[in-house]
Amino acid sequence: MKIVVIGPGAMGCLFAALLTESGQDVLLFDHLPDRAAFLAREGLRVEGVSGDRRVRLPVSINPADARAAELVLVCVKAYHTRAAITNIGPGLSIQARVMTLQNGVGNVEVLSEVCGPDRVLGGVTSHGATVLGPGHVRHAGTGETIIGAVGHVPESFLNQTADIFTAAGFQTSVADKVDSLIWSKLIVNVGINPLAAITRLKNGQLLDYPGTERIMEQAVAEALAVTAARGVELIFPDPLAHVKHVARATAGNTASMLQDVLAGRQTEIDNINGAIVAHGRELNIPTPVNETLTGLVKTIEMNYLNQK
Repeated sequence: MKIVVIGPGAMGCLFAALLTESGQDVLLFDHLPDRAAFLAREGLRVEGVSGDRRVRLPVSINPADARAAELVLVCVKAYHTRAAITNIGPGLSIQARVMTLQNGVGNVEVLSEVCGPDRVLGGVTSHGATVLGPGHVRHAGTGETIIGAVGHVPESFLNQTADIFTAAGFQTSVADKVDSLIWSKLIVNVGINPLAAITRLKNGQLLDYPGTERIMEQAVAEALAVTAARGVELIFPDPLAHVKHVARATAGNTASMLQDVLAGRQTEIDNINGAIVAHGRELNIPTPVNETLTGLVKTIEMNYLNQK
């Protein structure tokens, strides 16, 4: 399959490298010319739970090079989704499908608005990765990947995509309700990401301290109240237990939001805990813990962004 991966961050590099290694025709798309040239020359290095390898693949900054893509995997930060798909989307063939495994809510809606819902796949993955340098990532944790169609994507394409991802090392299954997948992952991110960003603890360490574990439980409880009010059926029978399971399974991982803080980048807090706050207000559900976490992360973020 001809696959374009947009964004050479932790997850973009991980998926691009392993899909290429498994025999897929992958193009990595970047928006920075110097970095793209470096990645094309040096390749991608992945180390960690799946082994250590260096994978070379084509890298481009030209949207026209994505014209032949059958699948576009969007791996940029949530706040860059619209710009990324607006840049590359018009040049795609009408048969191309676009998939998001990103954090937070709102990405599926943006992709559907730009490309049309019948071309969009959404999903979640429990794989974790940490950027160690340009094109160099640590594969920090594994888990299941679940995908689904937003509109009327053929079942054959969904199954083919799941098989391709599984062959690359991402054990993947197909589910019916994309909304359930995305909100289920949101619950995990609500519990882990902001606490890691604030405390600078790795995922597993959040369960080592009564204070962070208690705040995790409170933030997740608020998110579950919002989810229930929205009528979203989550894919996990015990969501809080699942959040803690993910924290343990990715114990050595540096959460993506903490990676952003350490690198002085904008975080995805507005699409994660901030989304719980926004939906809570619409539904008249109090979300004081998520509001506090959002405010603290945004303060950390504004502090270093204002100094640049």
